[in-house]
Amino acid sequence: MATALNNLSDFDPKDVPSGKGLKIALVVAEWNAQITNNLCIGAHTALVDCGVLEDDIQTTQVPGSFELVFGAKKALEKQVDAVIVIGSVIQGQTKHFDFVCQGVTQGIVSLNLSSKQPVVFCVLTDNTLQQSIDRSGGIHGNKGVEAAVTAIKMSHLAKK
Repeated sequence: MATALNNLSDFDPKDVPSGKGLKIALVVAEWNAQITNNLCIGAHTALVDCGVLEDDIQTTQVPGSFELVFGAKKALEKQVDAVIVIGSVIQGQTKHFDFVCQGVTQGIVSLNLSSKQPVVFCVLTDNTLQQSIDRSGGIHGNKGVEAAVTAIKMSHLAKK
């Protein structure tokens, strides 16, 4: 989905199944905390707005985006209905960006293929800090909100 054409925070609650009774884990990278904290707030707020109880939202922090995969694996052991991994990787001057992005993406794919509960990818992989700001509550909305809606929809799909 092209972000420029959509506001990541826009959704119609009537199009989202109820979050009542769902247990959702948020696994949040500490690296680029300015961005990941905003994404976490957006996800948490949207989950509550859709009926998920505060007590049914578990938040765990991990050092960086690469560690999100292990954090998600541990969260899945706690009998949750979905996990949202929240991170931010911003392009630098080395290939580190490519390795982290590829590793996290492949790790989350692997978890989705081996788990009965969905793991939702809310990792910004932007070229600049400004792009990350724009997608974590800025001019393009908040990707955390979109991830929360996805987690609820995928939780319902997993129960079918």
